[in-house]
Amino acid sequence: MKHKTGKFYGIGVGPGDPELISIKAVNILKRMDVIFSASSKDKRSISMDIAMPYLPSMTPVKNLLFPMITDKTILNELWEKNTLKIIKEIEQGKNAAFLTLGDPLTYSTYGYIIKKLKIIAPYIDIETIPGITSYQAAAARINIPLAEGEESLLILSGSKGGEQLKRLERQVDNIVLLKAYRKIKDIYSTLEQMDMLKNTTAIMNCSRPDERIVTNIEELVETKPDYLTLLIIKKGDKTS
Repeated sequence: MKHKTGKFYGIGVGPGDPELISIKAVNILKRMDVIFSASSKDKRSISMDIAMPYLPSMTPVKNLLFPMITDKTILNELWEKNTLKIIKEIEQGKNAAFLTLGDPLTYSTYGYIIKKLKIIAPYIDIETIPGITSYQAAAARINIPLAEGEESLLILSGSKGGEQLKRLERQVDNIVLLKAYRKIKDIYSTLEQMDMLKNTTAIMNCSRPDERIVTNIEELVETKPDYLTLLIIKKGDKTS
């Protein structure tokens, strides 16, 4: 008789504050046989820090290394290698969870993991638990609606600077720019050209103890912003 496989869960733990994790996520974490999370360095991830208060002390925790590189060939090899590590545990009959900051299906490593999982081991049952995103928490912190009435909302990655912003900003009313830390000078220049600096608010490390809200975006150019930095841009509304 074939051994029964376990189940795989993708769990969004929210933006940073441990109290912003869902009750469903907490209940699932309490009964997992093994927990996985991704980190760019060989140390405990932020998502694991958020989840730790809810994990039984004996739950095995495994960190999967995903260095911050852009080479797609190497990345593909890493996704497959780490997915195989997860599959190995599940095929032993263990229920496994993969933790992500924010929501598992919004700019998350989890999306690449489940793509590989569906190809390599399509028989494994997958359940995704949504989480509060960083931009939802950021909008709540500054009390600014992300969209109202017939307004549109665009969610962009800032990893390539202001390129996408210039191309798409005329088509939408409100913009969230994630991953704004690395190309902040180019993003700032683009916002300046668009005359949108006064309508932009930056939130760093939202809902974490070192959270910072910046309305003068020039400050981010002068002092390099943290990794967890996003911008909320309200085209028709001055936010400062």
